[in-house]
Amino acid sequence: MKIILATGIYPPAIGGPATYSKKLADRLTRSSHDVIVVTYGNKVETEKWKVENVLLGLPILRWWKYSKKLKEVGKNADVVYAFSSISCGIPIILSRLRCKRILRLGGDFFWERYTAMGGKKGLREWYRSSRWQLAVSSWLLNKFDHVVFSTDFQQQIYKDAYKNLPKNSVIENALALDQVVPMEQHFLKKQLRLLFVGRFVNFKNIPLLIEAVAQIPDAYLTLVGSGPQDDALRKQTERLELTTRVQFVAPLRGKEKFEIFGKHDLLVIPSLTDISPNTALEARSVGLPALLTEETGLSEHLRSGIVIADLSTPQKITEEINRIREGYNFVSEAASKKIEGRSWEEVSKDTEDLFATICV
Repeated sequence: MKIILATGIYPPAIGGPATYSKKLADRLTRSSHDVIVVTYGNKVETEKWKVENVLLGLPILRWWKYSKKLKEVGKNADVVYAFSSISCGIPIILSRLRCKRILRLGGDFFWERYTAMGGKKGLREWYRSSRWQLAVSSWLLNKFDHVVFSTDFQQQIYKDAYKNLPKNSVIENALALDQVVPMEQHFLKKQLRLLFVGRFVNFKNIPLLIEAVAQIPDAYLTLVGSGPQDDALRKQTERLELTTRVQFVAPLRGKEKFEIFGKHDLLVIPSLTDISPNTALEARSVGLPALLTEETGLSEHLRSGIVIADLSTPQKITEEINRIREGYNFVSEAASKKIEGRSWEEVSKDTEDLFATICV
């Protein structure tokens, strides 16, 4: 089967779609499929499979160049699998490729743009009140033969919002829990060491977490990541006179990421909505307790050992952190219990089965 993986980013770029597209391309190639990755950027890693890159530029121009590249490499393709509704979806529509079109949604472009402009509604609430965006998104979704969601949570929100949603299914993300450090129960030290790992974007609600730290005199916070909010977060830290208690660390991967889990007492992710909170599961896999927003796509069987709470205000975050602190031994014991992962082989098998069904 000839498969085109259309992604906005690809290694050495860091991000979910980059990791996902590379891991999937590797497994599909091992299964003797002809895989071609199309992505944006001027530098991409050399692989056993073909990787075609498109230089960035103004949106309309780069979409046109991306569509041209798809036409060039997509002749006789059986399926094109897109990892972005806009940056890849629009070029696929423009390309008019005569193959099956599948869109994978691990996030929500329009909601994330709404939050980037200062919007404060979670994904579910936003979908109940945003009509014109629904019309645009519905038009785009219906240009695909099938939509793949990473969680039942997002799938149900879309089913409630769209009357004419294309055929759809759920393929959960991989959860690779190859422990780099031994799992062990964490014990609270004198100082409370809090951790955030993720993108510095509006919907992650990081400013609320910093405000909460200001209300806990002996709490220290490490922010691991990067993003458009970086400067604003640093200025907020200075304004609140927290420069000695809030540390910024560049994005980490692999062993370094798991090692920093071992140096902290609690991971806190106070997002408006967190559809696929893999970082919380990674922390949980090495015994680090995690505090997560209540609007999450985390399935019930993965919530064990993770505290789910309303984190919509600094005061609520502060109260939850203090509550966890008081019962820390109980929380850390729950977090140290073994959790089952999900391999990339399973993800690839589910994807291959979907392609085979659609391309009959």
